[in-house]
Amino acid sequence: MTAPAANLRVDGTRLWDSLMEMARIGPGVAGGNNRQTLTDADSEGRHLFRRWCEEAGGTVKLDRLGTMFAEFPGTEPDLLPVYVGSHLDTQPTGGKYDGVLGVLGGLEVVRTIRDRGIRTRRPIVVTNWTNEEGTRFAPPMLASGVFAGIHTEDFALSRADAEGRRFGDELARIGWQGDEPVGARRMHAMFELHIEQGPILEAEGKDIGVVTHGQGLWWLEIRLTGREAHTGSTPMHMRVNAGLGMARIVERVHQIAMSHQPHAVGAVGQMNVWPNSRNVIPGRAVFTVDIRSPEQAKLDAMRGEVERAARAVAAELGLSCEIEPVGHFDPVTFDPSLAEMLRRAADRLGYAHRDLVSGAGHDACWIARVAPTVMIMVPCKDGLSHNEAEEITPEQAAKGVDVLLHAVLEAAEVVT
Repeated sequence: MTAPAANLRVDGTRLWDSLMEMARIGPGVAGGNNRQTLTDADSEGRHLFRRWCEEAGGTVKLDRLGTMFAEFPGTEPDLLPVYVGSHLDTQPTGGKYDGVLGVLGGLEVVRTIRDRGIRTRRPIVVTNWTNEEGTRFAPPMLASGVFAGIHTEDFALSRADAEGRRFGDELARIGWQGDEPVGARRMHAMFELHIEQGPILEAEGKDIGVVTHGQGLWWLEIRLTGREAHTGSTPMHMRVNAGLGMARIVERVHQIAMSHQPHAVGAVGQMNVWPNSRNVIPGRAVFTVDIRSPEQAKLDAMRGEVERAARAVAAELGLSCEIEPVGHFDPVTFDPSLAEMLRRAADRLGYAHRDLVSGAGHDACWIARVAPTVMIMVPCKDGLSHNEAEEITPEQAAKGVDVLLHAVLEAAEVVT
């Protein structure tokens, strides 16, 4: 096909106005958003998105997990569609752009195509995946995981939140459960636009990140059991201190990640000790190790080293040690031909770009298992995300959607 003209760009003002209007739904307490999955605020955001899609000429359909598919016809409806999207749900103290930019960026793409009178051979589908964040209902990327065959529908529908409310019941309550079997659709390509959630693009002055890989991860829950005792009257050499064991393992996780540089990270984020009293030596510690790498060999090696280190520390201190994997996915390689489309689009538009590895999980990571998939990223201030202070500029948003527009048109094949 003939490449789109370099002067073809989206309406950045309309895009930004849409982002700001969506941000008024489910406001946070510090300028961001709290629009968690299957809440009334989530439902309100879905209604707004559906109205906008229908006004743009789309037909919105739902699968049995509530994922929204806004279909825009091509001249050859039997061809596999080009999909573009992300998610509208947020963290409890989330920002205005994580996920939302990818959904409303997809909407702006089809609005621009409509405004310019452009026709494509392939249909285009703008998608809002249900429960990407996984904050209220674990695990994250739930609906896309079922779509890709990672989980079953029954598993997803049975998930419960902290108050015991089931995913399936809440989906029915807010009125967004469809009839379409999850995973029944086939895709020609899938594009997901996202903020970087890291500092690299901003630090290097790049407009666009072409995401070539997604990191794999292991979450390992480690449970240490020692003996509770008085902090003042128990001699140091007679203590069986689960808190000390946890502290030493935290340090070892850092050392192991550093020994596998580059392209490896590791930390302990969630930590609990019992009885958590000022004057009691902890008799029990439970904590979660998060290790990630885009390279399978490094990921597997780090898991083995962490487990061996944890057991060695426990043995040295007289602690019992249990280790349970509680989360995992393998590294993802995104489609090289789609990545090259993004590079060509950025070059055509004159936007500085570089290849990136995504450090976080995204719906695209699961969809890449069943369809050619790629991600685009734009900078965010100080690399901050999952925080109400998350921020991007209107210009950064528009540049990302400009690249998305050009790549989608190439994949969907413009009719001349």
